[in-house]
Amino acid sequence: MAERLLEKMKRYDATRPNVPGEHWLAFAAGLGLWIATRRHPSVPVRVVASLLGTLLVARAATGQDVPPLLRRLPFAGRSPRRHDWIG
Repeated sequence: MAERLLEKMKRYDATRPNVPGEHWLAFAAGLGLWIATRRHPSVPVRVVASLLGTLLVARAATGQDVPPLLRRLPFAGRSPRRHDWIG
């Protein structure tokens, strides 16, 4: 059942039109989580925020109509080029 739900979500996401700036918003939210919780006293909070931040940054670097700068992130799923300065 969970696999069917995941497939439905992927299919919906692939067919819907992009929201303007959605990749940049996801990227900013991921960075914001990393920065906001990097000195939090609770280790579980830092771990969860790091995980969620990584997922948001990965989401920003993948999908359709990814901005060129975000395509350079290591999550973008392409082979690295010689002139890349990230990844």
